[in-house]
Amino acid sequence: MTTVRPAEFRTAPADAPSVPPFAVIPGSQVQEALQGQEKAVVDVVEETYRLHGAGRTVNPPSSFLRFTDRPTARIIALPASLGGENRVDGMKWISSFPANVARGFPRASAVLVLNDHDTGYPLACMESSIISAARTAASAASAADRLSRGRARPARLGFVGAGLIARYIHTYLEATGWSFDAVGVHDVSAESAAGFRTYLEQSGAAGRVTVHRGAEELVRTSDLVVFATVADRPHVDEPSWFDHNPVVLHVSLRDLAPRVLLAATNVVDDIDHCLRASTSPHLTERLTGGRAFLAGTLDDVMAGRVTVPADRPVVFSPFGLGVLDLAVGKFVYDAVARSGTLRVVDDFFHELRRHG
Repeated sequence: MTTVRPAEFRTAPADAPSVPPFAVIPGSQVQEALQGQEKAVVDVVEETYRLHGAGRTVNPPSSFLRFTDRPTARIIALPASLGGENRVDGMKWISSFPANVARGFPRASAVLVLNDHDTGYPLACMESSIISAARTAASAASAADRLSRGRARPARLGFVGAGLIARYIHTYLEATGWSFDAVGVHDVSAESAAGFRTYLEQSGAAGRVTVHRGAEELVRTSDLVVFATVADRPHVDEPSWFDHNPVVLHVSLRDLAPRVLLAATNVVDDIDHCLRASTSPHLTERLTGGRAFLAGTLDDVMAGRVTVPADRPVVFSPFGLGVLDLAVGKFVYDAVARSGTLRVVDDFFHELRRHG
């Protein structure tokens, strides 16, 4: 008599997918893996934009968890799937609680879960506020480079908003070859502006640093303007501030009134994603009834399908794609794994037989 095992208990072929080990990667390891790798991370982000433009990603709309008792707070889920050579699935879960700033720590916190492409099993849970800041800064540095080609290289940098994202963007600009004769700073918090000024001066890379009392003076005296605020509605509504045709990195998405965008060349990361959730481009679509005000995506610019004129301000409004978090997260995961310091949780997946 021959005993036959049930199919699920048969020995799998050597090349068959198996349940991966599950790792936890804390912020210290994330930061170590990204330290000094800014150019490589920009390359990862640009390649991800190309894959996304070619339809080799899945990037559903983000889901927003809001609270009736905490109207300024939110937690956002960004699921995604990345194709290409470093295939991976997963989700970023990021909270934004602006009241944290008054408590003395950053408003945002996040984790990123990576899932194995073949089995769907989670590979890792990673601290992700650093990953999120790095991918945002890498995207901004890429846009600054791509959108300033064909015009005079910006020599005066201005930041509206002086928090962690602003610091990361400055770091990535500096690491990718930018230098500036002058750097301007404006923040509604004098303490934040002063702290960012100290950081800039101690970095040794900034030119003359000026703290501006208002956004108008900063914008008018900057060739490259970064909006990195927590604004939930437009507060800049005068197109004449941008008559000198700067490159504008509208990272916080809700600072500029529709008439400012209508006077500019507008580039986004993904059209469908960016025109939702009451972003400035979304408000502009509602006002005009269409999307003709958009020139295209950053991938269009990189591929040469869109040429940005030098005689108009250009505004880059990135909604922030989950596939970018996956790509940078996988970059970090692989670096930690190569170093031999991956912290695996033994026996995390315990029930691995369907019938016991």
